Amino acid sequence: MATKSLVINPGILVFNMQLRDYQKDSIDALYSYFEENATGHPILVLPTAAGKSVIAGEFIRGLMQTWPGQRVLLLTHVKELIAQNYDKLMTLWPDAPAGIYSAGLNRRDTDHDIIFAGIQSVHKRATEIGHIDLIIIDECHLVPKKGMGMYLRFLKSMNVINSKIRVVGLTATPYRLNSGSLIDGDDRIFTDVAYDVDVMQLVNDGYLSPLVPKAMDNEFDLSEINTRAGDYKTDQLHALTDNDALARMVLVEILAYGRQRKSWLIFCTGVNHAEKMAEIIAEHGITTATITGATPTDERDYILERFKAGHIQCLTNCDVLTTGFDAPAIDMLVFLRPTQSQGLYVQMCGRGMRLAESKNDCLVLDFGGNTQRHGPINALNPQGEQKAKGSKATPPSRTCPTCKTIMAASCTKCPECGHRFPRDITHDQTASTAALLVDLALPIVKKHQWHDVHDITLYRHKKQGKPDSVRVSYHTSQGRFSTWVCPGHGGYAADKAKEWVSLHFPYYENDLDTDFILGCMKHLEQPKSIRVKESEKYPNVTDYDFCEYREELPF
Repeated sequence: MATKSLVINPGILVFNMQLRDYQKDSIDALYSYFEENATGHPILVLPTAAGKSVIAGEFIRGLMQTWPGQRVLLLTHVKELIAQNYDKLMTLWPDAPAGIYSAGLNRRDTDHDIIFAGIQSVHKRATEIGHIDLIIIDECHLVPKKGMGMYLRFLKSMNVINSKIRVVGLTATPYRLNSGSLIDGDDRIFTDVAYDVDVMQLVNDGYLSPLVPKAMDNEFDLSEINTRAGDYKTDQLHALTDNDALARMVLVEILAYGRQRKSWLIFCTGVNHAEKMAEIIAEHGITTATITGATPTDERDYILERFKAGHIQCLTNCDVLTTGFDAPAIDMLVFLRPTQSQGLYVQMCGRGMRLAESKNDCLVLDFGGNTQRHGPINALNPQGEQKAKGSKATPPSRTCPTCKTIMAASCTKCPECGHRFPRDITHDQTASTAALLVDLALPIVKKHQWHDVHDITLYRHKKQGKPDSVRVSYHTSQGRFSTWVCPGHGGYAADKAKEWVSLHFPYYENDLDTDFILGCMKHLEQPKSIRVKESEKYPNVTDYDFCEYREELPF
């Protein structure tokens, strides 16, 4: 993109749709980046299901309408994402001068100002595409750091055509196995992270579904599995899981947890493993199908359509449904595929994070030990991919002895069943945790301590497009710590509000709304102390003590 094209005033853009706050912020961050940097290639880091196609579409529309004459190429690796991104732009901007270049979609448009393309189709067709000012790469963690793969070959060719071309990356996982952060190293393509939104923030705001991880009795024994290229050797994983007895033991736990779940997605180690699991699950009356890399396109599309429509309850797969696949109703993930790749782990988790009607959360049955291995997906260390090779260290975590929910080692109470842990346990305060988007799954801990409360104040919190909530501020000698109570919201936020109300209004049996909470301050039970986790971004109130003296607590 020519330098003059980057001096853009985001204030003149008019959006035709109501964007979420973080979506608008991410677009503004891109404009600010280009205003302040004449060179450089930024990344937007957004979780799966955060609406990257909406963000890309609105950014492209605003850019083209503000600065006509630009040519933009949105590049990705699977036809589903190509179609999804194209459809989103056409919904936002029906008259967009947009085309598609994808062999899988049987289109080869080259004359449009906006082109949505598959890298497999265009990596040798730079001259055919012609001059491009801006390339947006979806799932940009797939761009290799060095070498001459399809992405790098194409980018090099496009740079010959336009030496001022700019590149923007979109990803939920800004790192690669063995090579660390996308923005590190002299040979990097991407130079900066322009915007990064916290996963837990989106869960608390009701934009993403929380995940509830469970430890399994039949977790795979990986002690004899070696590592190759930073991940477990696939042939040894295949040998481990090619075991009928193990498969049926695993099935017992899957059925026990899954009977109340409507939509299951199971990640397997290989084709044979995926087919075997589908076969034995189907024996128990569960409608089941399998998708692998060898599944014909028409058959694959038919299976996915029926799965999304609820006609197929369980879908097993091998390495093909980690990106570019959206089925919001998924409410149970089963990890039969161990991995040392944080990127793959996060992508697998992301399949269960979309919201859907009557879906409160997504259960995660982790037979591969991935949760304990990588920690919370909202607190992953970008350098963790580099450390994966040869490292067997695991972040501290604890498992509830009652319900087997995996959570941070610092938790004093199980978020699922309420089991209380002893408080005299000392934890490593610098390591990441193994909670997975459950209560107290917060960024890396710096401090985690109790503060005596001398006052409490409540304020009405208004947010456009959302029901009013209550901002609760606890005043201590160490400062003021706040939390938000959202009884009018749905899903996870509503469940957390009910828990807060039950503690602070113990004499009221009915659910309390925002107006009642604000009008009944005199009936509120003030905690004697609060437990605060001070994260890298903000302090978070994690527990409450209503006893006069903490040493008298029975837990």
